[in-house]
Amino acid sequence: MTLTEAQQVTMPWDGALFDGTWKAAASTVDVVAPATGQRIATVGAAGVDDLDAAVRSATEAQKTWAALTYDQRAKVFRRASALLAEDPDRLVRWLVPESGSGMGKAQFEVGLVVAELDECAGITSLPYGELLRSSKPRLSLARRVPFGVVGVISPFNFPAILSMRSVAPALAAGNAVILKPDPRTPISGGLALAELFAEAGLPAGLLHVLPAGADVGAALVAHPGVPCLSFTGSTAAGRAIGQAAGPLLKTVHLELGGNNALLVLPDADVDAAASAGAWGSFLHQGQICMTTGRHLVHASIAQEYTAKLAEKARHIPVGDPTDPANPLGPIIDERQRDKVHALVTASVEQGATLAAGGEYDGLFYRPTVLADVPKDAPAFTEEIFGPVAPVTTYETVEEALEIINSSEYGLSVAILTSDAFKAFELAAHIDSGAVHINDQTVDDEAVIPFGGVKASGVGGRFGARASLESFTEVQWVTVQSEIERYPF
Repeated sequence: MTLTEAQQVTMPWDGALFDGTWKAAASTVDVVAPATGQRIATVGAAGVDDLDAAVRSATEAQKTWAALTYDQRAKVFRRASALLAEDPDRLVRWLVPESGSGMGKAQFEVGLVVAELDECAGITSLPYGELLRSSKPRLSLARRVPFGVVGVISPFNFPAILSMRSVAPALAAGNAVILKPDPRTPISGGLALAELFAEAGLPAGLLHVLPAGADVGAALVAHPGVPCLSFTGSTAAGRAIGQAAGPLLKTVHLELGGNNALLVLPDADVDAAASAGAWGSFLHQGQICMTTGRHLVHASIAQEYTAKLAEKARHIPVGDPTDPANPLGPIIDERQRDKVHALVTASVEQGATLAAGGEYDGLFYRPTVLADVPKDAPAFTEEIFGPVAPVTTYETVEEALEIINSSEYGLSVAILTSDAFKAFELAAHIDSGAVHINDQTVDDEAVIPFGGVKASGVGGRFGARASLESFTEVQWVTVQSEIERYPF
């Protein structure tokens, strides 16, 4: 799994950007593994001039791509899916060191990418319009047409799938794409995906990958040649993008943060609940928008639940994820680690009890359980984005629902109980884009309309037909056999 210097120099993105071919960049940036601090690659660093050139190229290439028949476009996605399914290590070997993914998480993520490619092959053949009634003797129809060029800005945590979830459906709908991956994960979040598409036969100029910082991101948001934007990241950054794009009257899809609640009802199996809670809070070091950030446990079982959850936390190995024995790897960088620790420390100072963890070695933060967390403590009210499980008790279901809905976020909620139908009835009273009954909060599939409400997202949804609607706009067309005559 460790990348040697000899392996690095054979990579096509060495010092390069992607515009359908590998193009030498004017400047470069080192890609560093957070677990070791070692350089694992050097890639091209894009500037605003590179963005302008990419938009011009993409605008021209998109016209030919959109004119292809659906089966010609579908062939690219089927081929890309097959290539990745045959050789998942082409992506795993970058996800593990670059994003700090445990081996299991990386393999799971590759499976999500394969499923997304498969689903997008099907998107190309979906009905893309409807016949409409008209008061005139004419044909009246509404059809979905591509925007032209879609800008995608993706995050570091699940870099491959959170890039592909926008890139693939946008391409399938007939658009070209400019992708700016997070500068900490430019390979697994962009360049390795570009290599896959190129090998699958995607025509040159349709996908551009520009590793860059915030300056190029801001230029992408403001660019007049990019009418649609898809951003996945923090709520704070999403608000800034929405504010910048609003006056430009662009279509903007924002998939943002979450502070997701796990509601454990008093009749739940405590052993099973603790297992679900541990997975929801600790998977990929808690660096997931759907991570379980609030454990709401009925007072009658809270002590037992917390003890079981803490026991699990104490026995989860944490270390360099290139060792398959370590399911959890590092926090992405020191800034994020310090934020996580500050939230834990401040919450303990406000009255929470440290039941497990609360310690780190370098970027390796121990899975942490906080008991008796006050409802106004920062670990309970804020998105942590770290391996922390805050536990708070409640007495009545009404109280629990009020706590859940009091958050500004609304991405994912889970309910654990022996009465699934009762939980289904409760779901109608929860402000959330997803509600999972007898599962934890982290879940996604290529075939579902994924997205949040409130501060967790705005704009289109991802998945199946929702993706087609997100990356196209409606055109109304009428047809008459003769020219209409008017009294003028």
